[in-house]
Amino acid sequence: MLIGTIEQGLIFAIMALGLYISYKILDFPDLTVDGSFPMGGSIAAILIIKGFNPILALGAAFIGGSIAGFITGYIHIKFKITNLLAGIIVMTGLYSVNLRIMGRSNIPLFGVDNIFSNRPNLLIILFIVLLSKFSLDYLLKTKFGFSLRALGDNETLVVSLGIDEKKLKVMGLMLANGLVALSGGILAQYQGFSDIAMGTGTIVTGLASIIIGESVLKKGKMLNVTTIVIIGSILYRFIIMGSLKIGFSPSDIKLITAILTVGVMGFKGKNLKLTLPLKNKLGGVFQNAQN
Repeated sequence: MLIGTIEQGLIFAIMALGLYISYKILDFPDLTVDGSFPMGGSIAAILIIKGFNPILALGAAFIGGSIAGFITGYIHIKFKITNLLAGIIVMTGLYSVNLRIMGRSNIPLFGVDNIFSNRPNLLIILFIVLLSKFSLDYLLKTKFGFSLRALGDNETLVVSLGIDEKKLKVMGLMLANGLVALSGGILAQYQGFSDIAMGTGTIVTGLASIIIGESVLKKGKMLNVTTIVIIGSILYRFIIMGSLKIGFSPSDIKLITAILTVGVMGFKGKNLKLTLPLKNKLGGVFQNAQN
């Protein structure tokens, strides 16, 4: 069970990396991920049962998710639809698209060749996670990456530098949803089936992983953000495993995730409130010392 928990944490870490781009870097609450995650699973599953190479199926899943991200970004920019509503619209449409892709609500993958056939699961997953992490690390250090990060912090500054912020935002959403769909494609092969409902609550799961990682490891100066997100995803899976161990039902997982996310965010807010009076006191002390 320990290895299985780590494996699941690593698979969902790729999704969390995608969500980190949209939620933390672009400051874009993108609900498209609830649709692009099962979309990745749907594309990978249907291609595999039709005889395609499982690795190529993952590439197709990434492209499918990128297209979903493009549509969200396009309708947000072209039709001036708010980011939240644009994500909801695309997520809703993807439900029907995913059903069209699969032809039914569930596709079993038992007995067909996939990326885990006759290979150690953990090593395969770890390889893909590290490849995604280092690729993203490299990308964020390029001119495109710096522009992407600046866009979320100060869009006015990016526009003043002559950078096309609209194109940049669309590309960021494409990358984010591509990673989310890639995670969905890997999970479908790992669990042996793709289901239309496997994306429900994806955004909350990803946010919980990011928030837990940042809360626990934010003082770890040696760790960069992608490493923190990956560790946060694994920690989240261990918390879920612990909840099941103490007697919670698997049907309670979504509720536990929601409460956990609110709890961690509330705790962080409480810390902020506690530190402000302390800063005021310190400020008074320094002022008195100067006088």
